[in-house]
Amino acid sequence: MAKNSKTGKPLVADRRYTETAETPKKAAPKRQPRKRAARKRGLIGWILLPFTWALGLALRVTWKLGLAVAVLIAAGVLYFAAQMPPIAQLVDGRTRGSVTLLDRNGDVFAWRGDQFGGMVTSEGVSKYLHDAVVATEDKRFYSHFGISPRGVASAVKINLSEGRGPLSGNGGSTITQQTAKLLCLGVPYDAATWKTERAYEDDCRRTTLWRKIKEAIFSMGMEVAYTKDQILTIYLNRAYLGAGSRGFEAAAQRYFGKSAADVDPAEAAMLAGLLKAPSSYAPTSSMQRAVDRANVVIGLMQDQGYITAEQADDARTHPAQLSQAAQARAGGYFADWVMEQGPDFFTQDTTEDVIIQTTLDQRIQTATETALLSIFDTKLKPSSKAQAAVIVMSADGAVRGMVGGRDVRASGAFNRATQARRQPGSAFKPFIYATALDLGFSPNDMIDDQPLTINVPGSGPWRPDNYDHKFKGPITLTEALYESRNIPAIVLSEEVGRELVRTVAQKFGIASDLAAGPALALGVSESTLIEMTGAYAGILNGGSAVEPYGLIDLRLKGDDSPLMDNMGTGLQERVIQQKAARELTYMMSQVVSRGTGTRAQIPGWELAGKSGTTNSSRDAWFIGFNADYVVGVWMGYDDNSPMTGVTGGGLPAEIWQATMSRVVAGEVPKPLPMDQPGPSSRGGMLADSGIEADGQILDVLNNILNGLGN
Repeated sequence: MAKNSKTGKPLVADRRYTETAETPKKAAPKRQPRKRAARKRGLIGWILLPFTWALGLALRVTWKLGLAVAVLIAAGVLYFAAQMPPIAQLVDGRTRGSVTLLDRNGDVFAWRGDQFGGMVTSEGVSKYLHDAVVATEDKRFYSHFGISPRGVASAVKINLSEGRGPLSGNGGSTITQQTAKLLCLGVPYDAATWKTERAYEDDCRRTTLWRKIKEAIFSMGMEVAYTKDQILTIYLNRAYLGAGSRGFEAAAQRYFGKSAADVDPAEAAMLAGLLKAPSSYAPTSSMQRAVDRANVVIGLMQDQGYITAEQADDARTHPAQLSQAAQARAGGYFADWVMEQGPDFFTQDTTEDVIIQTTLDQRIQTATETALLSIFDTKLKPSSKAQAAVIVMSADGAVRGMVGGRDVRASGAFNRATQARRQPGSAFKPFIYATALDLGFSPNDMIDDQPLTINVPGSGPWRPDNYDHKFKGPITLTEALYESRNIPAIVLSEEVGRELVRTVAQKFGIASDLAAGPALALGVSESTLIEMTGAYAGILNGGSAVEPYGLIDLRLKGDDSPLMDNMGTGLQERVIQQKAARELTYMMSQVVSRGTGTRAQIPGWELAGKSGTTNSSRDAWFIGFNADYVVGVWMGYDDNSPMTGVTGGGLPAEIWQATMSRVVAGEVPKPLPMDQPGPSSRGGMLADSGIEADGQILDVLNNILNGLGN
């Protein structure tokens, strides 16, 4: 290539193409010896080789294991999804039915068993209820795939920070997972596997790692098989919400007397709040706890934009209120008693939904409860352990009100009105006089109240006494009854025949074993309040026995024809003549007007009754009636210890008066069905000092009489 003639320097192009030939090469960098470099690389490689191999193996195994796990989870999800039945088969998961009890007017007053109000859908319930449940239980419900990793991680963190196990306490469960748990992961109840439904439910709620894994897979299967609204529908129907309510429709009816479609924000918040702890937050258990929990739910609804600040303030200012029936919680003792009157397969163990109409009068029930509480609040010390029971009954045996103890709201408790067997004392004496009157004796017949000796074979003479330790000499039968004197009662019982007295008392409904000896006249045989009240109803109705009853009819829900029907009466066969019953009613009216029962008086009303007090005041009774109702009252200690200064004519008579005055409030007084007595039917006077006490032990009789009074 030519060179530049003027400068003698090579052209750029010449330098570009002739460099190799004309430009001397730079010296190559000095290389390390090969053996030394190889030695260095070999040492590092041998050190890292196990780790590199292990890492590669782990990556290969993890990838394959992850793929296998993913395949297994997918198979499990598809398997569960394929097994899901139509949601209509899942909404009512009860293994037993319910009993709804109606009063005499057809109004609901109590529930028993598991209540299911009918199927509701997530679209059919109140919008406020739908939003309250989602806001409270799972705010990401419509965006997750059945499980919420973020929710689980948060729950584990909370549990560990509070010193619990990672799976104990907060579970981070979605609504889908909670529904899966309610469905027991698809495992149905089997009576052969679980002894009780409670054991089945406890097993369904167990929290183990394997169960949580299965729950997650089952939940994802539900998400494949059902829409979000279908899953929420199952949840709204299956959730337990306290007081025997299964599902939000039953709960809305139970607490507020309205459908779940009609609840307002305050009611919706209270219902949704029950999901956390149904028994604790049930408004029938503690309204304050229920309101506090509802306010938390209201705050969540506001924060998530479901309600405005104004709606939230209004819901807090005007909290949900219980319906009248739920608030009253009336007739718990009565409801328990009625449940015993039907067959178990339609009451305690029913698998059907049953409706029972009863004889209960809610106005009378309320009167009975408030009367009892008013006396205990004003007449007894707060520390007193005394108990009482009250029954209000119609003349045909229909029970209109019942209280079985001082806790008038109790349910499932010991019922002292029907279960406690106690000595009636002098409250038994009317049956002696009923026997005599039926034999032709007159209320004006004379009887001698004087010291009496009864020869007890093998024990010597027994000398019974009156409660006041005095003797009045000749008195009428009427006077002997209204002063509740013991000697005349014993003499009359022996005169007419104690076996006949036993027969009359038993036919009137006193089913207890009655004493065989002369102490029968002093009411030493145990009886229940409901037996005694029913026996007095027989006196009021003119001499016919009654079978106390509370069940009018029983039918399946939705059916018009009753499966059981009491025909509206408990009247049984006649025991004594009507004339005798009317004369006895007159004699018992004198007990109230001028005898031991004057504290039972109600101005303007004709009333009849009889007091009774047993040895050392262990039991105190007052049973009596007006023209329409019999009221029976018992008072005592559960452990049968003596009361101090209490007789049947005292506090029991006051409870009786407080009850009856409330029962007849606003009514026009009616005359008692009684006849004024005619002249004495006998010229002589009843007296006997040589009565044999067959088989009676002397010291037992003395103990019985010691302390027996009015």
